[in-house]
Amino acid sequence: MIFDRQAPGVRRFLGDLLRDDAAADEGTQETFVRAHQRLPTIEEPGKLQGWLFGIARMVSFEHLRRKRRDALPAAPVDEPVQVDRAPSPEALLLSAESDRVLDGALANLAEERRAALLMRIDHGLGYGEIASAMGWPLQKVKNEIHRARLQLRVSLAGYLDEGAR
Repeated sequence: MIFDRQAPGVRRFLGDLLRDDAAADEGTQETFVRAHQRLPTIEEPGKLQGWLFGIARMVSFEHLRRKRRDALPAAPVDEPVQVDRAPSPEALLLSAESDRVLDGALANLAEERRAALLMRIDHGLGYGEIASAMGWPLQKVKNEIHRARLQLRVSLAGYLDEGAR
């Protein structure tokens, strides 16, 4: 029952972090295997989603480390990997071009900064839940999300200025 409710969000989160459908599917399974093994250790069952995202974040970082170590070629920057996402109303309004530009800007964020930002804006986690998932103090979460937003604003400035004309 936990899997049925939480797996789609965890899968989408991993898809955003890993940018690889097969790796995101595998990571989702690994996340729930680890969660099942550690379920007795959860201190606050009400914060299950943040706890799962913390596990998923570690699974994604392990995958990316293995990928770098094995020196597999990365997807070209001009051809971003499309991730199967559950469309939100905002996503339905975005064109293919703006999706590509946003994906490129997100890809330029540091992995942990991107993870924190995605937990906040894409998955609706509170700062406290993100702090718990990331293992950071609350103030660092706020700072990193603020910096990620500023970095995105700079990255997207040219694109947004063109759209205003």
